[in-house]
Amino acid sequence: MTSSANGGNPRESTRILVVRNDKVGDFMLAWPALAYLKATSPALHISVLVPTYTAPLARLCPWIDEVILDPGGDAGRNAQRSLLQQLRAGRFAALLTLYSTPRIGWLGWRSGIPLRLAPATKWAQLFYNHRVTQRRSRSTRPEYVYNIELADALLLALGVASVARPDPPYWPLPAGTSEVQRSRLAQELGIATSRPWIYLHAGSGGSAVNLTPGQYAQLARLIDARAGGSRPIWIMTAGPSEEATAGELRDRLESDGLEAVVLPPRRGLGDFAMTLAAADLFIAGSTGPLHIAGCLDRPTAGFYPARRSATPLRWQTCNSESHRLAFSPPPGAAESDMAAIDLDVAATAISELIYRLEEATSEF
Repeated sequence: MTSSANGGNPRESTRILVVRNDKVGDFMLAWPALAYLKATSPALHISVLVPTYTAPLARLCPWIDEVILDPGGDAGRNAQRSLLQQLRAGRFAALLTLYSTPRIGWLGWRSGIPLRLAPATKWAQLFYNHRVTQRRSRSTRPEYVYNIELADALLLALGVASVARPDPPYWPLPAGTSEVQRSRLAQELGIATSRPWIYLHAGSGGSAVNLTPGQYAQLARLIDARAGGSRPIWIMTAGPSEEATAGELRDRLESDGLEAVVLPPRRGLGDFAMTLAAADLFIAGSTGPLHIAGCLDRPTAGFYPARRSATPLRWQTCNSESHRLAFSPPPGAAESDMAAIDLDVAATAISELIYRLEEATSEF
């Protein structure tokens, strides 16, 4: 079918369809699994089914060979029929659904994909002939690790010998990309390249529990006070409809004597993502931009609720361990009481991370 009976690498014609068709952050946490599939066998042809709004990122992913647009569950019958025809024409050997819904399970079954694998959750699993029990709601491992485990199970079902899992960055960029982005933004924003750039994303994307703009302003003041002679430049980023919040936060920081700017709207999500390569540190709640920065292996400081389904472990960024910090309400506080987070402690940890990274850079 797709590989030798005794394992090894599949033939070049082995086509795999991977589905993660929800939000930006969820999709970025699928990149480690995609990188693992390609590391196992570069001959695998990997297609992804994604919504229109994450397609620009998918087209930039080095592990993806083909992007198929999902019209979504609200699309009409003709759009669903067109997608089904496209999947049938793809002649996929396997379907890997990282987050399953009945519609996707039905499409995979109707399209005749012979090997269909998904988490063993809810009744959508009835459409799959390979299922993996994970119990993700217990949040015992990072989301991206759950995804890698599903990829591993798919390779086993295909008879493909696994390899060592790749390390970050899961979005490797060509050498010099960060410097090019930094030079471009320095000219556009009129800021110095010699000082640390801390990106601050105060938006929530409509779903993530986050600090308030007032808390972020306090955090920035505390970090700046610890910076000594290497005071950072603060770059506010924003999602759609969040520009006003970013502007207000910049004004707060400027009134406190900090240097702050707002990143102007970019030419689409892909262009925005590339600007994050210039960050010395990215601070946000558990939002899509935080996970883009993590995938680029930029240093991150994430703020999370203590809710079991949204813990810092479950939604850990996929950057190197030495590049990530996470903060959440302490034991005894309400799970979404972000005001209970000790910002003084967070500022100290973030400042120490910046210092360590600067020291490591100066050694080269």
